[in-house]
Amino acid sequence: MDYNSGGAIGNATSETLSLGNLFDRGNSGSDSAIWLSEIQNCLKAGCMTNTNEDTDGRWEPSQDGNPFQSANAEVNNQSNPFDQIAANAMGADRSIHGRQVAAYRAYKRRQFRTSAILFVLTLCSTFLVGSNFVPLTWLTIKASPEVVQEMEREILKRSLETGVPPQTVNEVLWDSVLSGLAYSVALMTILFCHEMGHYLQSVRYHVPASFPYFIPLPLPPLGTMGAVILQGRGVATRRQMFDIAVSGPIAGLVVTIPVLLLGIMQSEYQAAPTGPSLEFGEPLLLQWLIQGIHGAGLPGQSFYLTSLGMAGWVGVFITAMNLLPVGQLDGGHILYTLIGRPAHAVAIMVVVAGVAMMAYMGNFTFSLLMILLILTGLRHPPTADDSEPLGKGRMLIGWLTLSFLIIGFTPSPIAQTTGPQDQPPAEQIEPVEANYAAVKPA
Repeated sequence: MDYNSGGAIGNATSETLSLGNLFDRGNSGSDSAIWLSEIQNCLKAGCMTNTNEDTDGRWEPSQDGNPFQSANAEVNNQSNPFDQIAANAMGADRSIHGRQVAAYRAYKRRQFRTSAILFVLTLCSTFLVGSNFVPLTWLTIKASPEVVQEMEREILKRSLETGVPPQTVNEVLWDSVLSGLAYSVALMTILFCHEMGHYLQSVRYHVPASFPYFIPLPLPPLGTMGAVILQGRGVATRRQMFDIAVSGPIAGLVVTIPVLLLGIMQSEYQAAPTGPSLEFGEPLLLQWLIQGIHGAGLPGQSFYLTSLGMAGWVGVFITAMNLLPVGQLDGGHILYTLIGRPAHAVAIMVVVAGVAMMAYMGNFTFSLLMILLILTGLRHPPTADDSEPLGKGRMLIGWLTLSFLIIGFTPSPIAQTTGPQDQPPAEQIEPVEANYAAVKPA
């Protein structure tokens, strides 16, 4: 029976149907909505009538198209057994449907609890990284007062490097707490908006999807690995898949750009570090904003982002990474809905180019991402209807969203620098001996 044919049961007046099969599907836990629809359509179309000895207990199409002897027949009228059977079927369906609804609600409650717990853990992990693990530092100070002296020496050393007056230990700890809160709240807001863009579109189109699952990672420099939403394959049509995929990056960028702009306005150039440190790549978008707000820095200076600016940088980095046109990433969904199966070849070329780039540059920041992409599959599964047109508006939005890769992606997002001591010394000019004897007095 074709469930997608739009009322196939109601038009099957020339087909003998087995009522036992309907009960079997209902009792086996199949889609109760479809099962009830079959029963109701049969009632409306009059496609079944009473059994007799020649039909071996089956319900066969009625000759007059009306199985009811009387329009006002009672449900328990023995002269019309089909009324009683239909009523029993609907009652059984309501019972099955009720159990299914209760089970589904319990499943969603468990899913929501898991999502909420992961959200809180990710909030804590990003706070720890953004505050430079200040709670652990505070506990260490309480356990060993000698740590205070070590911190004071580090504060004085940093003050001499930057020219900023030194602070007390308590002031440093409190500033770290504020930095951690700014970084954590801003970054989690960006991630939340990104994931809710996906989730709300899934709800809009009735596409099965989980709540966002945030991934905590209490290790520097990010504190998180982002978030994911689990979605059923082959349910969304081409247009629905496009809307779900493109809404996440757009919603995230609506928050990311103001956070990044405000963070850059609060940031400044400082003296470059003299020892090993982490250096974060600057995509074109970041370079343009820094140049437009602060101009070029002096020799020996580096641009230091505040915690808010760092949250904006992570937002740009995660959005650009998700827009890579590969597999189950947002970019993979968008490109597949734009060009169809040729997106598979593009995904393979992107991964090959990424591996070659990492080998050439000696920077393997994207190694884990490449492994996950290969394991989850580079080919995008077909949608429920690949032939559905997107329209010119969606096509334009899709290509513009993918073009963010040009200004938001950096091939070397995080690198370890060793400081100026390993750099080649500047060329020195040989002193010229002055020949004062050759100068004649006037």
